[in-house]
Amino acid sequence: MAPLPAGIRFIISFSRDQWYRAFIFVLTFLLYASFHLSRKPISIVKGELHRYCTALNEGDVEFSSQSQRASDTPRQQPPDNETDCSWAPFDQDNYQQLLGALDYSFLCAYAIGMYLSGIIGERLPIRYYLTSGMLASGAFTALFGLGYFYNIHSFGFYVVTQIINGLVQTTGWPSVVTCLGNWFGKGRRGLIMGVWNSHTSVGNILGSLIAGYWVSTCWGLSFIVPGAIVAAMGIVCFLFLIEHPKDIACSSSLVAHSRGHENGAHRFRLQKQVFVDDENKPLDPEIQCLLLSDGKHPVHQSHVVVLPADGGGSMAAISFTGALRIPGVIEFSLCLLFAKLVSYTFLFWLPLYITSVDHLDARQAGELSTLFDVGGIFGGILAGVISDRLEKRASTCGLMLLLAAPTLYMFSTISRMGLEATIAMLLLSGALVSGPYALITTAVSADLGTHKSLKGNSHALATVTAIIDGTGSVGAALGPLLAGLLSPSGWNNVFYMLMVADACALLFLIRLIHKELSCPGSAAGDQVLFKEH
Repeated sequence: MAPLPAGIRFIISFSRDQWYRAFIFVLTFLLYASFHLSRKPISIVKGELHRYCTALNEGDVEFSSQSQRASDTPRQQPPDNETDCSWAPFDQDNYQQLLGALDYSFLCAYAIGMYLSGIIGERLPIRYYLTSGMLASGAFTALFGLGYFYNIHSFGFYVVTQIINGLVQTTGWPSVVTCLGNWFGKGRRGLIMGVWNSHTSVGNILGSLIAGYWVSTCWGLSFIVPGAIVAAMGIVCFLFLIEHPKDIACSSSLVAHSRGHENGAHRFRLQKQVFVDDENKPLDPEIQCLLLSDGKHPVHQSHVVVLPADGGGSMAAISFTGALRIPGVIEFSLCLLFAKLVSYTFLFWLPLYITSVDHLDARQAGELSTLFDVGGIFGGILAGVISDRLEKRASTCGLMLLLAAPTLYMFSTISRMGLEATIAMLLLSGALVSGPYALITTAVSADLGTHKSLKGNSHALATVTAIIDGTGSVGAALGPLLAGLLSPSGWNNVFYMLMVADACALLFLIRLIHKELSCPGSAAGDQVLFKEH
C-alpha cells in the first residue's frame, strides 16, 4: 500500500473538532474584521471632506467650477465656493467640530446600543442576530457614500446615518465573543484571543487601504465598497456560523461531561462509555459530548438520544445588575472607558493629524496610519502571552498603560521631526495603546463572563461583554469629540488629553493590581486573576 501524502497526513492528524474550532476562529475573525473595515473610511475621508485647493491657480479652479456646472456629474464643492474643494457643509471654519460630531454620533449610539445588545443577543440565536446586524450595517455604511453620488449636503443626513449605523453595529461584538467563548476554554485564552483580536487592526488596515484607494477620486466608493463587504460577510455568517459545539455531532476523542446542553426544543446527548462511578467527578463543561439523563448506563458513541427539553433545567439569563456584581466587572469597565478613549481618538483622527504634521494627502496619510494598527496587532498578542504566563490580567494592562503615557508625549514631539520618526512612533504607540484595550475586550471579558461565581451560567457572557465594551464605547465616543474640540487650539492639547485618559485608566486598576501582587494564587478565580482550573 502506498504511503499517504504528507499533506493528507497533516490534515488527518487533527481531529474533527479541532478543524471546527479552527474554522470558527477564522470565521469570527473575518466577521468582526469586516465591522472595523466599515468604521475606518470616515477617518480617511475627513481630509477630503475639508480640503483646500490653494495649489491650483484661479483660472484652473474657475474652469473646473464651470465644467462641473455644465455637467451632470456630482459636485465636490458648493457652487459659490471657487477656491475650496471641500464638501459642504464641511467647508466652514468649524469643520473640525462638525467632523467630531459625526464621530460622536456613531460612537454615542454605539455605546448606548451596546448595553441593550448584550441583553438582547443572549436571548436570540446568535447567527440570526449577527446576520441581521451585518446586513443593516452594510446598508447604512453604503448610504453614507451615496451622499456623494446624490450630491447631498445636509449635515443631518450624515449624522442620522452615523447614528443608525452605530446602533446596528452593536450586534457584532457580543455575538462573536460569545460564539468564540463557546468554542474555546480558558487554557491559553490570553494568547488565543490576543491573536484573534488582531481582527480589529486587520479590519482597520483593510478599511484604510480600501477607502484610501478612492478617497481622492470618488470618496463615495470609500463607503459603498466596505458596506458591500460587510453585507456579504453577513450572508457568509448566515450560511456557515455554528453558535455552539453542541449544535454538531461530537468527536469520540473528547472527554465526557455530565451536563446536557439544550438545542432548541430538544437535547442531544452523546457519550462514550461512562459508568456510575464517574458521576461525582468534575467534568469539563466545555466538551460537547453529553451523558444520558440517568448518568449510569453506557451508550455507544454513534447513538444520539433525543429528549424533550425540560423548562426547569436551563439557567435564566443574568440580569444587568447581576452582571455588575461579578468581581472585577466595574473596574475593568471603567478602565476600558479611558483606554478606548485613547484608541478611538487615534482611529478617527490619526490620518488628519498625519496630514497636518507631515503634509501628506488624504490617501498617503491613510496608508501611513495603518502602521498604528500593525503595532496594535503585536501589542494585543504580547498582552495575551504575558497575561497567560503571569496569570495577571490587571497587572499586564497596568504595565502597558504606564508605558503608554510617556510614549504618547514622545509621539507628539518626535513625530514632527520627519516621516521616519512618525513611522517608529506609530508602531510603538499602537502596541502600547492597543494592548490593554485588546486584552480587556477579549480575554478579560471572557474570564468575567465565565467567572466561577456564576456556577456555570454561560448566559452571562454576552451581557458581561456588552457591559464592558459598552462602557468602553462611552470613552470611544468622548475621545474623538474632545479631539475635535481641542485640535483647533493645537494638537499638543489633544495629546495632553490622551495622556490624562491613560493615567485614569491605570488608576481604576490600582486595587486589582494590588490584589494580584499581594495575594498571588489566593485571589485566582475570586477577584481578577482567574487562574486556570
